[in-house]
Amino acid sequence: MESGIEPNPHAKVITSSRSYEGRLLKIDVDDVELPDGSRTSLESIRHPGAAAALPFLTDGSVVLVRQYRHAMGGMILEVPAGKLDPGDTPESCAVREVEEEVGYRAGRLVPCGSIFTTPAFTDEIIWLYEAHDLEATATAHEADEVIEIITMPFEEAVAAVREGRIRDGKSVAVILHALATRSGS
Repeated sequence: MESGIEPNPHAKVITSSRSYEGRLLKIDVDDVELPDGSRTSLESIRHPGAAAALPFLTDGSVVLVRQYRHAMGGMILEVPAGKLDPGDTPESCAVREVEEEVGYRAGRLVPCGSIFTTPAFTDEIIWLYEAHDLEATATAHEADEVIEIITMPFEEAVAAVREGRIRDGKSVAVILHALATRSGS
């Protein structure tokens, strides 16, 4: 069960149909026989996956983004991240997103595992990393990205999680993972 997913041979997809396909997401509607034998219709958002990285500068501070997120109705503080493009590995995606969003090329990534974002209705997995040995480059924000680059001490990022100023799941996960690694937990 290394993947965090325990197969259940008693659940069966009877039929599946794609109800929507956009540039980012696909939505499937499945007629499913559940492990208890009952049947239901379930909707699943299919996502290509993503990668996120917490960039560390040599002084131990971190580089975050305050980004406009339309679905949330405003700006949120988070780590650089983006979806996997065809042919991407999670590592190549993380390196690309750090460079595009905050203008640093990561010389070294430290894997921090992966998370299921909302397993009740999507198969999205985000791979998490720390980014180190940063080399200053230039940002390359996409047309739909409104981003402000924020540099802060790592301890302030941890406090922002504790105080609820950072609520984005991937950001919370990678910051707390980095904290646990540094505290030996």
